[in-house]
Amino acid sequence: MFRTALRNVLAHKARLLMTVLAVMLGVAFVSGTLVFTNTISDAFQKSSAKGFDQVDVAVRAKYQEDKGNTVGRTPELTQAMLDRSAKVPGAADAIGVVSGFTAIADQHGKLIGGGFRSEGGNYWGAKDPRYPLKEGSAPRGRNQVAIDADTARRAGYKVGDTVRISVDGPVLTPTVSGVFTTEDGNVAAGGSLALFDTATAQQLFGKAGTYDEIDVKAAPGTSQSALKSSLDSTLGARAVETTTGKQLADDLAQQISSSMSGLKQGLLVFAGIALFVGTFIIANTFTMLIAQRTKELALLRAVGASRRQVTRSVLIEAFVVGAVAGVSGLAAGIGIGAALRSLMGTLGATVPDGPLVITPGTVASALGVGIVITMLAAWLPGRRAAKIPPVAAMSSIHATATTKSLVLRNTVGALFGAAGVATVLAATSMNGTDGQAPMGLGAVLLIIGVFILTPLLSRPLIAAAAPVLRIFGVSGKLARQNSVRNPRRTAATASALMIGLTLITGMTVMAGSLQKSIDKMASSAIRADYVVSMANRNELSPDVDAKLAATAGVTATSPLRNAVSRIDGTTEYLTGVNGPAIGKLTDLKLDDGTFKVAGTQVAVDADTAKSHGWKAGSSFTAHYRDGKAEQLTVSGVYQGNELIRGILQDDTTLAPHRGGERAGDMQVLVKTAGGASSATKDRLEKALGDNPAIQVQDKKDLSNSIAQTFTLILNMVYGLLAMAVIVAVLGVINTLAMSVFERSQEIGMLRAIGLDRKSVKRMVRLESLVISLFGGVLGIGLGVFFGWAAGRLLGTQMPTYELVLPWGRMGVFLLFAGAVGVLAALWPARRASRLNMLSAIKSD
Repeated sequence: MFRTALRNVLAHKARLLMTVLAVMLGVAFVSGTLVFTNTISDAFQKSSAKGFDQVDVAVRAKYQEDKGNTVGRTPELTQAMLDRSAKVPGAADAIGVVSGFTAIADQHGKLIGGGFRSEGGNYWGAKDPRYPLKEGSAPRGRNQVAIDADTARRAGYKVGDTVRISVDGPVLTPTVSGVFTTEDGNVAAGGSLALFDTATAQQLFGKAGTYDEIDVKAAPGTSQSALKSSLDSTLGARAVETTTGKQLADDLAQQISSSMSGLKQGLLVFAGIALFVGTFIIANTFTMLIAQRTKELALLRAVGASRRQVTRSVLIEAFVVGAVAGVSGLAAGIGIGAALRSLMGTLGATVPDGPLVITPGTVASALGVGIVITMLAAWLPGRRAAKIPPVAAMSSIHATATTKSLVLRNTVGALFGAAGVATVLAATSMNGTDGQAPMGLGAVLLIIGVFILTPLLSRPLIAAAAPVLRIFGVSGKLARQNSVRNPRRTAATASALMIGLTLITGMTVMAGSLQKSIDKMASSAIRADYVVSMANRNELSPDVDAKLAATAGVTATSPLRNAVSRIDGTTEYLTGVNGPAIGKLTDLKLDDGTFKVAGTQVAVDADTAKSHGWKAGSSFTAHYRDGKAEQLTVSGVYQGNELIRGILQDDTTLAPHRGGERAGDMQVLVKTAGGASSATKDRLEKALGDNPAIQVQDKKDLSNSIAQTFTLILNMVYGLLAMAVIVAVLGVINTLAMSVFERSQEIGMLRAIGLDRKSVKRMVRLESLVISLFGGVLGIGLGVFFGWAAGRLLGTQMPTYELVLPWGRMGVFLLFAGAVGVLAALWPARRASRLNMLSAIKSD
């Protein structure tokens, strides 16, 4: 039986080619993902570990947890603690570290590193061992800065140039005093690093006389653990926490691995979708091959082969196909991993140097996935083949499904579908994250139910296309009949395309609806003409609000200035606003009371009010960071949104209670006399020194920035799902090609009685078109349903959510499904039209 299985693989290698390609693509996706993520993770880990070469033990202040009505705080690392750290037994030296956000603009005024990886710090003394100078000298005073070599190269800066820098407010224009090299992982990832002298860094980052960290170097002969113990006993383990350099490197490696795991899991999900689609092709291929070899299998049964041996022979064939697909997919995946790494460099992303990482786990995963998926998909066709009685098989090539099996299939499908719909509908009535798991379960059940019912659905839906097919005469009639001749085969072929279009349509519906809701939220909740914020979402300096308020044409401004407090034993953030102006800058819908923010009167969003049981007129006690308490009164309860939510308090009341904490604004709302215009926007940007790190956005800009994020995500999803669609196309080609082979005698007879080659081609193309459009209709229908259901779930957290059906894009998706059908039929149609009539009629 083993030799028979191998002979069958070699005999049908052309027909198994599409199956190998389908599985290979899925395996390549899996192995490429693993190679790429392992390579990037390994490169970043090795690069970042070098950054701790100068650190044997790091000393950090230990956060004192919130307790009762006391707001937690982080103790300061003072100069005295630095001096004590340098003198502990076993310490050779100690460096005080100060860090914070620092954006560097290139010579065209654009942010280097996009702002999100722009860091600043202090250069220690005249020669900092952490940052060897490549050229120039150490920075001195507020008017000098040192920058990393990679940033200098990318931006074209050299020693003596003036560079534009922003920390959290107005632009600074220091001179580049030096260029240094660094193993900092942030810089290796494409970010920038700017260093000031220690006093300047402390002043700029609001940490006068204090440090974020103290790095201690061990004396020769002293281990990191011994130095750590000395520091713990000297500084006190309750006030600080000490970490060895090795532990820091290990922790960072774990963080990098965790951050890459999200990307890895996301890519593997799409690889799984492609493999899932590929199972339809595998099952279809083996079902058709077995149908064509029914007499052969019956003969094997007649000469003594058992059912188990027949099933085993089919599984051996599947094993060979899976092994070939696994090996070729692994090779392709290694190429994909290398290509993705090169692509990152082309797109401007910086990746540290390092070898391509191919782990034994990657090899095992590729081979395992290829073999297991293929054998699982082929098991059911093999089991069916073994159940055919030898006598029945010898007398009939095509064994039709019994009424009992069809009734059972339709019943099971209906139960799955009904359970899926019921679960999805139940999830739409839940709140937020509570409904995500039921929604996912319901979606899986419904897709399984529709797949099982697809043979039943194929007849009425394909029959609906009969009036159009009649236009094509005999070819159209034959195409319709061929499409419904074997409903299971049609269903398996269409389902492969259905799954991809379901996901694409669902994502498109959600993206369009979310964009509409964001537009409504921006236009309905904000009266301000502009919203000013940092490009990387860090806090703005209070100077920004002051400068904007003093700008000509500005009629009102208000910061959104957060401060932590303890209320009823829980931590709540208070948002300090300009009380007299906030009503002119917002248009928040009130659920209860009036919108008044003055003195001890505050406005609270509905979610916070519900969690505390507050309503208009309720009073509560807020415990501030400075240890003082104050009774506040709820003037009104408003509907919060993604832009404004929480407890709004007049900042003149809140400011005295910050307890030395530096004020920082998440956003500043601005109202102008002439409304939003390009001239007004230019005037505001110039007032802020044309700071590249600060965004000045009107309502349209806000919507567009969010829309860009959705568009980017949607395009990525389209690209990742393209693999599943390609596999589905291979499935259509494979099914049609094998169907043409199976119907060779029939096609030869049609040619003999007058059907010309052109009509044969048209018949096969129309059959492919009908099957593809059938899958497209099912996919788009399911996608709209899932998009609506997910939107209902989002609507519980986003009051402005509104369902938007992208009719234009759905039309494009349907046309795409039709194009897939036409293109997939090119080779099978040509093959069918070129069959020799006499040879085809004589074939058996």
